[in-house]
Amino acid sequence: MEVPVPRRKRVEEYWSWVAVALFLLLTVDLLTTILAAGAVGATAEANPIVRWALSRGTPILIGVNLFALGLLVLLFYGLIRLARDAPEPYDEVVAVSFEVWIGLLVAAGLLIFANNLLVIVLHRDLVSLVAGLLDAMVF
Repeated sequence: MEVPVPRRKRVEEYWSWVAVALFLLLTVDLLTTILAAGAVGATAEANPIVRWALSRGTPILIGVNLFALGLLVLLFYGLIRLARDAPEPYDEVVAVSFEVWIGLLVAAGLLIFANNLLVIVLHRDLVSLVAGLLDAMVF
């Protein structure tokens, strides 16, 4: 029989996954976005907030990212507190929901990283690259 992970241990592990997600979604994305904007121009950025920040300069872009970091840490704090304090039998549902959500955020961060790398190297984003491949495969 499986022994459940104690809530305290689970919460500590959640903060580790939050750190990974935030590193990918903010730090790695920020650095690769700056490089991609240098390669193809800031107007190619799909996110209008980031496009605006890029047009205002690196200090504004960093400020926007720091503001997002603060908001996200507050959000994660609330969600982790909810997972920690959820009453039985809902605690497992909340825990699994958080774990799925944080896993999807890490996957999204990796996808954004891959997209930015494609823009830097090939000057094409992932969507246009896949669309071109699908067009080439049509009989």
